[in-house]
Amino acid sequence: MKKRKIVVAVSGASGVNMGIKVLELLPSSVEKHFVMSQNAKTVLAKEMKDVYIHDNEDISASIASGSFGVDAMIIVPCSMNTLAKISCGIADNLTTRCAAVIIKEQKKLILAPREMPFSPIALENMHKLSSLGIIIAPPVMAYYSEQQTLNEMENFVIGKWFDLLGIENSLYKRWQSEES
Repeated sequence: MKKRKIVVAVSGASGVNMGIKVLELLPSSVEKHFVMSQNAKTVLAKEMKDVYIHDNEDISASIASGSFGVDAMIIVPCSMNTLAKISCGIADNLTTRCAAVIIKEQKKLILAPREMPFSPIALENMHKLSSLGIIIAPPVMAYYSEQQTLNEMENFVIGKWFDLLGIENSLYKRWQSEES
């Protein structure tokens, strides 16, 4: 069976650990591709052997082509700059180029904007992208899962993102009705 190809990209600085955790928690049944800054690339190349790490300036990388067959992409965190570029069709680095290809190929794209509060311009960009089928999924907590630690909170959010990607997981306590 063909492995699903999923790109994890990290843009912006705050929340980079969430992007890395998403990458770490993706199951081995997924072919993982990762885009990040040069310094992070150096560290991750030493620590993560089962990940294809791409230079964000290399817009000729495999994941920048529709014929490569990426199945989905998630950008965690997604900076407002990256979100705006994607909204306007600007593909000036590998992250935004890959997102443009994902949109063109009508594949699943999840953006996890982290900034708060959202400006009217950011909300307009999110609305535009959402109307095109892009999933806007900021790291928002829910309390029914009764998280007690930061790790449990992160697992809840990542579990919700994996649900959106169709990746089975048990990273968080699911909602249970009182009848259950």
